[in-house]
Amino acid sequence: MSAPPASAAPWPVELRYVRAKRVLEIDFDDGARVAIAAETLRVKSPSAEVRGHGGKPPPPVTGKANVAVERMERVGNYAVRIVFDDGHATGLYTWAYLRELGASG
Repeated sequence: MSAPPASAAPWPVELRYVRAKRVLEIDFDDGARVAIAAETLRVKSPSAEVRGHGGKPPPPVTGKANVAVERMERVGNYAVRIVFDDGHATGLYTWAYLRELGASG
């Protein structure tokens, strides 16, 4: 990944999905390392499907304890699209959001 401007927020230098643990590990350029369970990524997806459409409250996301990541697709220089084995693939996870998820979990 190309580096951000010096004033930018921490930048991911490596993303690894550990299939056996169902965990996404991310190393940032400031030395931080976060690990986020696939279940957390799926339940807290930034997609409209999960967050709600048109101001309506979203339905609860349940039954995702065994969800896994099928693949990840980089989106520009700011995010990654995560494709899950349950077919969900519409959320764009920005680097800042991934850092936030990793810090809260």
